[in-house]
Amino acid sequence: MYQRLVRDVACRRTGRRSGLVTSAMGISGLALGALLQRDGWAGGGRLSAGEESDSAHGWERPDGQPHFAPRAKSVVWLFMNGGVSHMESFDPKPMLTKYAGKTIAETPFAESQNPEKLKLARVTVVNDANGQQRNRLYPLQVGYRRYGECGMQLSDWVPEMGSCADDLAVVRSMYTTDDNHGAQTQFHSGRHMLDGEYPTLGAWVHYGLGSLNENLPQFISIGGREYWNAKDGHYLGPEHDAVPVRVDPANPLDYGQRPAGVSQRQQQLGFQLTERWNRLRQQQYPGDAALAARLRSYELAYRMQMSVPEVLQLNTETEETQKMYGLDQPETREFGTQMLAVRRLVERGVRFIQVQHGAGGAGVWDAHGGLLSNHERNFRAVDKPIGGLLRDLKQRGLLDSTLVLFASEFGRTPGTQGSDGRDHHIYGFSVWLAGGGVRGGVVHGATDEIGFHAVEDRHYVTDIHATILRQLGLDSRRLELPDRKRLDIDHGQPITGILGA
Repeated sequence: MYQRLVRDVACRRTGRRSGLVTSAMGISGLALGALLQRDGWAGGGRLSAGEESDSAHGWERPDGQPHFAPRAKSVVWLFMNGGVSHMESFDPKPMLTKYAGKTIAETPFAESQNPEKLKLARVTVVNDANGQQRNRLYPLQVGYRRYGECGMQLSDWVPEMGSCADDLAVVRSMYTTDDNHGAQTQFHSGRHMLDGEYPTLGAWVHYGLGSLNENLPQFISIGGREYWNAKDGHYLGPEHDAVPVRVDPANPLDYGQRPAGVSQRQQQLGFQLTERWNRLRQQQYPGDAALAARLRSYELAYRMQMSVPEVLQLNTETEETQKMYGLDQPETREFGTQMLAVRRLVERGVRFIQVQHGAGGAGVWDAHGGLLSNHERNFRAVDKPIGGLLRDLKQRGLLDSTLVLFASEFGRTPGTQGSDGRDHHIYGFSVWLAGGGVRGGVVHGATDEIGFHAVEDRHYVTDIHATILRQLGLDSRRLELPDRKRLDIDHGQPITGILGA
C-alpha cells in the first residue's frame, strides 16, 4: 500500500505539493515553500536553468571552495534605501555653501552641465518629477570635520562611523545609470531594470561558496525590501534567494515554528516521510538539480528552526555591549538590534548578511524635501549601531575576516529640489568598505568641487561586487553559467587602491 501511495504521489504533482507542505508541518515557507510555489513543481526531471548543457560545455558547478586564497569569510551589506546625500555624509563640498543660491551656470562649475556628461541616465519609464537636473546650488545642511589619525573629512552626522575612520575605505567616485529607485536593484545586481532580472551579489556568493555553519542559512536578509528588489537568485534559482530573518527570537522566520498541536516527534515523522518520498523521486530522476535543492532546503529548514532563535537571544549580551549598539535609546534601538544580531550571525558563520534600512515606497532616505530633518533623523538611527558593529567586530577579532559595506542606490543632487530638498543623483556618490583585507583610513576617488560628477577613479557599482568577490577568493568568470554569458561590466573590476597587500 505504501508503494502504491508513493507512485500516486510521484504522478500527481499537485497532490504531492500539498502532501509535502502538510507533512513538513509548516516549518519554513522560506527555505522550502517558496521553492514549491515559484516553480510549481513543474520540474518533472527537468534540470534547472544553465545546467542542462553542463557536460556539453565541459563546465563544472562550483564546489564550494574559493578559487584563490581569500582575505574575508563573511560580508555585511548595509544598504540605505532612498539615496543618501554624499555631500552631507562622506564627501563634504564647501563650494555648495560658497555658491549657494546661484545656478550652476553662474559658477565656475558650468562644465558639469555639458550634455555629453549627462548622457549616463537611462530612464525606466516616462520621466516623472524626480531624477531631474537641479541646477540651483543648495548649501551644505551640516558641518563636517576630520576624524581619526587619518584625518578623513566626514559629516557631523556620522560621529560614530567617523570614530572608526581609520578602519574605513571611502570610495567617493561611484556612479550608476538608473535615476529612479530601480537603482536599488541595480546596485545589488549590477543591471538596470530595463535589462531584466539578474542575480544579486549575495546570490553569486551563495552560489559559489560552501557553508560556514550547516545549521544556519548562508545568505540572510534583514529589513524591508520593495517588490522590485525582493529576490536574489533569479536564473541561478530560488535556492540562492536570501532567507528573510526578523530579529525576534519568538518569530524569526515565516513558518519557522511548529504549528499548535504538533509535537516535535510528529514533525520529525513528517520530515522522515517527506524525505523518503523525495529520495524515491530522486532515484527516478537523478539529474533533477531542483529536487536536490529541495532536499537540502528541507534539511536546512529543520536545523534553522533549532538554531536561529538562539542566535537572536540578544538579552544574553552584556549591558555594555547592548549600549554600544544603542539598544538603550529609542531612536537607535531598532537598527541597533539588527546590528547586534548581525554580529552574532557573523560570529556563528553566516556568509552574507544584507541589511536594508528604511524600506517603504522609495525608501526613507529619499529627501526630496526637508533634507536636514530627514538625514539628521536617519543618521541618528543608524550611525551609533553601525559604529558599534565595527568596534565590536574589531574587538572580537572578526573584522579582519568580515567585509562590511555601507551603500545606497545613488547620491543626491548638489542643486535644490523645491526649497529644502535634493533629488536623485547618479553621476557621483559615495560608499565605504571596512575589514576583510580592506585598507583603513583611505579615501579613494573624487567628485568635482560641487559633488556632481565622479572625476577621479570612477567606479560603476559592479566594481564593488568585484572587490568583494576578490576578497572572498572568487573569480566571477569561473562562476558564470555556460548559457548565461555576462558582459564585462557585469563582472566589474576590483578597486585595488583600497585593498591591502
